Amino acid sequence: MKDNLSKYIKDTFNMKFNNENLLYIAFTHSSYANDHREQDLEHLERLEFLGDAVIELIVSDYLYKEYAELPEGQLTKMRAAAVRAESLAQLTLDYDLQEFILLGKGEEQSNGRARVSLLCDVFEAFIGAVYLDQGSKKARNILEQTLFPKISAGDFSHGMDYKTALQEWMQRDGIVQIEYHVVETSGPDHARQFKVAVLIEGDTMGIGIGSSKKRAEQAAAKEAYEVVKTNTI
Repeated sequence: MKDNLSKYIKDTFNMKFNNENLLYIAFTHSSYANDHREQDLEHLERLEFLGDAVIELIVSDYLYKEYAELPEGQLTKMRAAAVRAESLAQLTLDYDLQEFILLGKGEEQSNGRARVSLLCDVFEAFIGAVYLDQGSKKARNILEQTLFPKISAGDFSHGMDYKTALQEWMQRDGIVQIEYHVVETSGPDHARQFKVAVLIEGDTMGIGIGSSKKRAEQAAAKEAYEVVKTNTI
């Protein structure tokens, strides 16, 4: 396991641990340590504690700088969604890290390798180990590879008010005219669909479809927001 894990991390994340023992601890579950007490093994819980804090700080810094137009409340919601157990557990699965976890017999038999809380703990412990071994810059590099693309893609912004975000982004330097127009309605009364266009200074910048005008407007604003932000970065 040790040689395979070390090589996998090097190949996947372009990093070689100076203290490889930290890496092995990050993938050693307490159930495995308990099953092998004669070896006096350390397990991942302390690294998980550290990694949790490191991830939250790095994500907070990223959101603060990347989404300068968003208020504190919205940033808090995005951060909470990005660092929640389900999100971090999915990163463990995305990169097949679960294959290297050392589990006790009982935990293995109860399908612990697929348990969300356990998978989250492992990712946090891994980041904690990276931070201790190579500092915050390398820990951030790992998150740039794994988590930040998901944030950028909007995976954690389902509660985001894109109409407000678009308005604040466009009106940083003065008043800009933003209008929403319903361009099409379809479907029966009980399942109506609305198609809305958002116009900025008369130019169509986004189209959205939704089961209500508000949802369609949000979808249109999201498309426009992503376009204008990309074009002005």
